[in-house]
Formats: sequence, C-alpha cells, structure tokens
Amino acid sequence: MSHPSDPPRVSQLDRVKQEYTASAREILQRSMRGVARTKLTPDMLTLAGVALCLAGAVLVGFEERNEFLFFWLGGTLFVVGSVADILDGALARAASKGTVFGAFLDSTFDRVGEAAMLAAIGLSLMRDDNEVALLAAFAAVIGSFLVSYTRAKAEAIGLRGDVGFGSRVERVVLISVGLGLAPWGLLQWPIYALAALAWLTVAQRILFVRRQLRDLATS
Repeated sequence: MSHPSDPPRVSQLDRVKQEYTASAREILQRSMRGVARTKLTPDMLTLAGVALCLAGAVLVGFEERNEFLFFWLGGTLFVVGSVADILDGALARAASKGTVFGAFLDSTFDRVGEAAMLAAIGLSLMRDDNEVALLAAFAAVIGSFLVSYTRAKAEAIGLRGDVGFGSRVERVVLISVGLGLAPWGLLQWPIYALAALAWLTVAQRILFVRRQLRDLATS
C-alpha cells in the first residue's frame, strides 16, 4: 500500500530523463555564477530570448526568397533565443534573483516563441502545398501547449506532471533540426516527430496524474 509521502512511480526512461535534466541544470547554474555578479537579470534574458525567437520566426517566413539563408539564419536565432530562455532559470537560481512574476513571465514567453516559429514553419509548409505536414504543425502547436498545461495543472493540485520526453528542450531540438534540413525539403519529418512526441507526452502526463490520484485514494 502506498503512502501519501511516497514519490510517484515513474518509468526507467523517465528516471533517466530526470537524472540528465538535473545534471544539466546543475551545470548551467554553475556556468552562470560569474554572470550572476553582473547587472543582468533573468527577466532580461527572458525578453531577449523571446525577441530572438520572434525574429527567427519572421526570417523563416521569408524562406521562399533564399531557403538556405532564411531557414538557417532564422533557425540560428531561434536556437540562441531558446538557449537564452533556458539560461534565465539558471541565472535566477545562481544569483537568487528569481521572482514569482519572473517565473510566470518565462513560462508565458516560452509558449510565444515556440508557437511563432511553428506558425512560420506552417506557412512554409502551406506554400509547398503539403497539407498533411501543415496539419502536423498545427497538432505540434496544440500539443506543445498541452504539454506545458498538463504539468502546470498537475502541480497546481499538488501532483507531479513532468514525465515524458516532449518537454521544451526536446521540442527545440526537433524544430532546430527541421529548420536545418528544410532547404533539402525535409522539414516535415521533424515536425511529424514533434507532433507525435508532444501528444505522446500529453497522454503520459494524463495517465501519470491518474495513477497518482489512484495511489492517494488507496493509501
């Protein structure tokens, strides 16, 4: 019989993810200790990150003029912006500069940058008359929002909702790979993978929350 204080059961794959996520967070926090002594704040990094992601999305929207230039330049800005967005949390922990509003702002702008880039990708796929891939881009947008929502909702009721491999870092990697391959007409494949991974993660989190509730009910 489980006890309310017992940690929820997770799969071996999720344990692996939790371990490398914790290790990466520790490395980032250490790397930001020097920056923590400057006047740079986490909110500045958040705003810079979303601005770069939006600029990258705009550039991708012009890909028909020069696919290599605009896909790769837009992808580069998206990667840099996403890294800045990841580093803001590390800076907040390293400098103890984090605020509740800053965390809220970060979470909100995460969705803005990613959705903007997926919208630009959807525009490119529409120009190619690839309706299936366009639907996959829509599904990826909805799925990415639900991945974040399910975690936030689970934590709001005192449960964990961080399982699955469709979190922001993995989604950024897939989008970046897609932009890198786009000039050769391969953009749709990472988008298919992204949509599938996002929705699989949503299902995993729903089932994980249900399992936790059942464990609490029988404890």
